Amino acid sequence: MAAVDAGTAPADAAGGRPSPLRLLLANRLSALGLLLLGAIVVLALAAPLLPMPDPDVTDPARRLLVPGEGGTVLGTDHLGRDLLARLLWGTRVSLLVGVAATAAAALAGSLIGLVAGYAGGRIDGALMRGIDLVMAFPYILLALGIVAVLGPGLMNALYAIALVNVPFFARTVRGITLGLSRREFVDAARLSGASHAAILFGEVLPNVLPTIVVTMSTTVGWMILETAGLSFLGLGAQPPQADLGSMLGEGRKLLFSAPHVAVIPGLMIFALVMAINLVGDGLRDVLDPRLKSGALAAPGAATVVRRGAVPAAPADGTALSIRDLHTEFHTGARRLRAVGGVDLELAPGERVALVGESGSGKSATALSLLRLVPSPPGVITGGRVTIGGSDQLAASPEELRRLRGGRVAYVFQDPATSLHPLFSIGDQVVEALRAHRRLSRRDAEARATDLLERVRIPSAAARFGAYPHEMSGGMRQRVCIAMALANDPDLIVADEPTTALDVTVQAQVLGLLRTLTDERGAAVLFITHDFAVVSELCDRVAVMYAGRIVEVGPTRAVLDDPAHPYTRGLIDCVPILGQPRRRLDAIAGAPPPADRLPTGCAFADRCPVVEPRCRQGEIAMSQLPDGRAARCLKPQSRIA
Repeated sequence: MAAVDAGTAPADAAGGRPSPLRLLLANRLSALGLLLLGAIVVLALAAPLLPMPDPDVTDPARRLLVPGEGGTVLGTDHLGRDLLARLLWGTRVSLLVGVAATAAAALAGSLIGLVAGYAGGRIDGALMRGIDLVMAFPYILLALGIVAVLGPGLMNALYAIALVNVPFFARTVRGITLGLSRREFVDAARLSGASHAAILFGEVLPNVLPTIVVTMSTTVGWMILETAGLSFLGLGAQPPQADLGSMLGEGRKLLFSAPHVAVIPGLMIFALVMAINLVGDGLRDVLDPRLKSGALAAPGAATVVRRGAVPAAPADGTALSIRDLHTEFHTGARRLRAVGGVDLELAPGERVALVGESGSGKSATALSLLRLVPSPPGVITGGRVTIGGSDQLAASPEELRRLRGGRVAYVFQDPATSLHPLFSIGDQVVEALRAHRRLSRRDAEARATDLLERVRIPSAAARFGAYPHEMSGGMRQRVCIAMALANDPDLIVADEPTTALDVTVQAQVLGLLRTLTDERGAAVLFITHDFAVVSELCDRVAVMYAGRIVEVGPTRAVLDDPAHPYTRGLIDCVPILGQPRRRLDAIAGAPPPADRLPTGCAFADRCPVVEPRCRQGEIAMSQLPDGRAARCLKPQSRIA
């Protein structure tokens, strides 16, 4: 069952990414809110210029006219004052008070939060205890108390509403600042000799500012409601001045005899607050750097699949079959072809390496197997992935859920981000077991302990309750391998699982993977850029460049006699122990942009043996001896 596709925003012609305004308008609800808010603000600001009667002039002879009667647009109130004039002037006042109160609360609260979160210690304790004191009172009752002390009036209502909302900003900003003040870029600023003020306002504040802006955009609506509530009770705007709350309060006595007097300002409050909230939601998306790709929807449970003709099913007996797989990332108007037609098969128990430079499409291929590429912006546009005889690109979300962590398991590069920091390692292995098996808690814990022992965690039973931060990087990676093996998978996808480890721990992890897969007969797709790892672990190797496999064959044959110039270039970059004088030749140039792949061979601009025909048309895989194949018109194999 295909996932629901999400829309993307139009892109600017210059950079391919949508501008903030275009990104905001791409969200239909936010665009509607912006249109409504803009109309209200324009009418309120233009109130002095519009040909309307004075909103404070009374005319008892024209009292309680209904909308459209006596030349009025919205009628009159109980004193004969024009409701349209009072509505626009009242909206003007309510907007001004709401924005001013929000700005004051944001300024004071953000400053308190920044100082408390950055300074910590006694300063943090003293400031937060003062905030706690304010928060101990219900904020509406506190606002009423402040106005009662200062006296009724619009300015006093503004002060009261701003004061009771300071803790909201202070708590929010303090929590974010507390995390940022321990980050490496702040430590680097300290080491450079920057002052506390420079660090606070130059390093921390820019990172907190998007949250402050979004919080302000949603708080303005609350401020307008709270000010209207005080005016409704007679504590805000005083006669004859009009704001939306006082108009609503005057109209409540006429709700049955002249309902339009109360309904009209009530509808304006509703429209104004709703428009502000919708715009606030849009601003949140615009200011979130993860959503600047132009896709405003949250990633779904499975990658969107939009493919035409489906390749034929493979013969039985394969653990994994990938045929003509295409995966793209839609970023505004750009189409980044991360995977451009991958074909690969793994037999049961076979270990195959997928190698290539960073950005060649290795991880995108691995994530596409079980539709784990986030959508938006990812879209699978073609191909077939067969696991256990079924096409996983046509599987339902529930079928994918049963497959993930069951028959197919993943081991990722960084165990520190793969493991949950708030749960013990034992609980996380137990969770992996019970997600796919009907086991009691006791049986699951016993099996989890056995798995930790099999991956050589010292004193596994004693360390069952340890948290990830209490273990070394190598131990954490062993826990991830234990979770991957929990349900006896037929296929393990290991995405650079040894990159962050030192060479000793790396050798241990590789040996562990080789032993465990030999015992269990699981196939392994091992993604790496390290040829030493390839030679140690894998039976076959597939070399990937610009989203396509350019060479595939038995590991020893490919490493000893590479056929594709790109493979030879990668191997020439690898130092060899005992040959200190060996020249290391880097591959000239850089890979082509994924949204502007050239016609013909994507490696042509970097290839030392390129010919004009290399740039013309599709380059097919050429079959070579020893079961190898290369996507090249002039394979360099010495035995070809």
